[in-house]
Amino acid sequence: MWVCDYSKTSGEGKLARLYLKELNKKKEFIIKLNQKKKLSHKYISTISGIIYCWKRYLNDESVCYLNYLPLWNFLIFILLPPKTILGPITGGAFYLKSNIHTFIIRGVIFPIFYKISEFFLNIRTGNPIFSTDLLKKYLFKKTIKKSYFNFVVNTFFLKKKLKKKKQIDFIIYYRKHKNKESFFPFNLIKKLIKLRFKIYIVGDNLKLPYVKNCGYLSNNKILNLQSHARYTILSRENLYSFFILECISNNVKVIVEKNMIKKINFLRKNFIGLNYNSLNSIKKLK
Repeated sequence: MWVCDYSKTSGEGKLARLYLKELNKKKEFIIKLNQKKKLSHKYISTISGIIYCWKRYLNDESVCYLNYLPLWNFLIFILLPPKTILGPITGGAFYLKSNIHTFIIRGVIFPIFYKISEFFLNIRTGNPIFSTDLLKKYLFKKTIKKSYFNFVVNTFFLKKKLKKKKQIDFIIYYRKHKNKESFFPFNLIKKLIKLRFKIYIVGDNLKLPYVKNCGYLSNNKILNLQSHARYTILSRENLYSFFILECISNNVKVIVEKNMIKKINFLRKNFIGLNYNSLNSIKKLK
């Protein structure tokens, strides 16, 4: 089994662990996780992973390519050995059309790559598993029919924990990433600061006054902070990230732009639509 990220804190690592847990339920599988081959850079690890899988395949072993597995990376779907078990396929569908660089890559080039990957994905046997349903609109009906979507939402343990005293108004995940940052609600947070909400930031440091930057924490510490928080804010590029699902399981309400509510297909009662431009709407959260 090839895995490029098996950490307990990253989304890719958590996805790998969740999928591995599901594989372990099937008695016919004997899992041998190749942690020695783990590389720090997931993009570089692709070729190494393909070579590793071929070595195991030629040694008459069953192989699994667990992650990093975005649909745009058609090389993975072309070059992996036959009958390779694929982990959940990932990818986001939201991007800002106003950013010409992002539009060309995600709006023009990626959809072409998606189709190349889909062609070779359909040649392979089995039913593809997708972590979410964000890429559904790019796929042919025959692919949709045989695929399993929303692996993360359907598999994630969503039994809510006991409510704790809420001492934090907002806990927000922030990561410096070109696509993610373009969706990050900086203006909303500035308004929340003016209204004196207590805001905790996890991940990269957010250079705004009166917020508490916690940095990158262990998963247990993040879960503890979430259990004491009232709200979080949805990042539009991934409606059901692990951070959001963990917030929901800790009784944290998820704030989302009002026009995005119609895109929420699961767990809608946990989301609150808000007009980010209306100060009166924001004040109601008090």
